[in-house]
This record gives sequence, structure tokens and C-alpha cells, in this order.
Amino acid sequence: QLQPVESGGGLVQPGGSLMLSCSASGSSLDPYTVAWFRQASGKDREGVGCINYPDDDVHYRDVVKGRFTISRDSAKNTVHLQMNNLRVEDSGVYYCVVDAGAHCNERRGVYGYSPSVHEAWGQGTQVTVSS
Repeated sequence: QLQPVESGGGLVQPGGSLMLSCSASGSSLDPYTVAWFRQASGKDREGVGCINYPDDDVHYRDVVKGRFTISRDSAKNTVHLQMNNLRVEDSGVYYCVVDAGAHCNERRGVYGYSPSVHEAWGQGTQVTVSS
């Protein structure tokens, strides 16, 4: 089974930027929906956004719209999460999830994500936004 690996986390000041990457060895990410989740300390895990297979349409949680961008780089077999204008409340562990049967959308401005039973989670990468 494909196993995703996240990278790119770190410490950044408020207003700064980070780019996270989700990669997988041995298999292409192209035929998968790839989603990003995060979990802050003491809080529930929440979806951030995702890029759907096969249309590559992208959807985001409202609080990150206009600041975060998800893109697929097929040549590098990587999905990126570009995070700009970071806020303290964006801190947490960020996870990449790959799932050929998943789909995300936005209905009435609310982000939604529907996984299948075949989802695979990465180990996560820490993002800390602090001055």
C-alpha cells in the first residue's frame, strides 16, 4: 500500500510562509485524492483542504482560503501545501492523507471530506507559528 511522507514543517514567525510536501516512494500520487489535515495540541484533528482525483479540483477549509494553496507536481510525485500569511492558530501537526476513493468539496461554503476505507496517513510534520 502506498505510504505518504510529509516534509517541510518547522518554526516560522506570524505572517511568514512554509511549504509542506507530501511524497510517496514506489507509486505515483497521480491517481489519488490527496488531503491535508492538522491537529493542534489539545484540539481535534481538522481537514485543511484537498486536491481531488481525477479532476484536480481543490477545496479548502474557510479559515485557510486565500492563504493556503494545494498543488500537484506530477513530475516530482509530490503534492504541496503552500502556506502563506501564517497565524499562531495554524500551528499543529500536519498530515497528508492519500485515498483513491476519497472526495472533497465545499457546500454552502463549508469544506467537506469523504474518505474511503483505503486511506493512508503519513506520520505528520510539525508546524509552529510563533514570534
